[in-house]
Amino acid sequence: METPVSGNSHAKIILIGEHSVVYQQPAIALPLPAVRETVTLALRPDGVQQLISRYYTGNRQSAPAQLHGINELIDDLLARFETQNVGFDLTINSHLPAERGMGSSAATAVAIIRALYRFFKRPLSHAQLLADANISEKIIHGNPSGIDVATASASNPIWFVTGTQPVTLPFHLHGYLIIADSGVHGQTGLAVKAVAQLRTADPQSANHAIKDLGQLTYAAKNALATDRLTELGTIFDLAQIQLTQLGVSHPRLDEMITVAKQNGALGAKLTGGGMGGCMICLAENEATATKIRLALANHGVAQSWVQPLKSEETK
Repeated sequence: METPVSGNSHAKIILIGEHSVVYQQPAIALPLPAVRETVTLALRPDGVQQLISRYYTGNRQSAPAQLHGINELIDDLLARFETQNVGFDLTINSHLPAERGMGSSAATAVAIIRALYRFFKRPLSHAQLLADANISEKIIHGNPSGIDVATASASNPIWFVTGTQPVTLPFHLHGYLIIADSGVHGQTGLAVKAVAQLRTADPQSANHAIKDLGQLTYAAKNALATDRLTELGTIFDLAQIQLTQLGVSHPRLDEMITVAKQNGALGAKLTGGGMGGCMICLAENEATATKIRLALANHGVAQSWVQPLKSEETK
């Protein structure tokens, strides 16, 4: 084995299809290489296995419950490699905020797996990476869809329908995506429950919104493939109307969307479960993206990121 080694991954966001994906409509997830996570492994001669992270630093076996999924993943891999007694420092350096719909747990799992396989010089296929990441995701999320892991290990957008395997989408789009953290923890479980209750109380309205979101997701797929940024912005705005109709927005998100639109965003919407979490918007150029970020910062947004959207042809 070589020391130290590292494994990388990145954030993800749901571009469109939140909540409607629960009802057999498609969703599109976008990898965010600009928001990175790195796991570094360094050999320890004393046999101690230590975790170093923003949540906890110390002996791996004494880590708090929130790191149980990660520890189970590490245990599984060490047993498979027959290296349970090898000591190491495992350092998690993440720029992803937790509970904001950016796939922080999946990104951590992917980076850990890549680092461990590299550390112990084992070959790693993409299929094995997805299977291994599911070990911790099942513990953390119970019944994960797989979209977080698929996107945390991907370089292009992912098309996802519940019950099917995620597939990579053609991606020919120029422009800039701004992701802004509301500072409010997303409440996915509560939001999903609220949509289900609305479908019972007002099925016509709820089902219309869900169907509309599905149709907008198909339109977004075409916009991604044909470099129609302005059209995608309009799709964002229309999707936000339907998500608001479903009751999953939040006053802070609504305020951020207004600020983004007033400062040149082509379109803006919540991303993920809603009732908090993050807002995303589109800008035609870097100058506008910078203007939007500054305006959001002036309205109390502490964290935001810019992801350039580049055609495959320019890679």
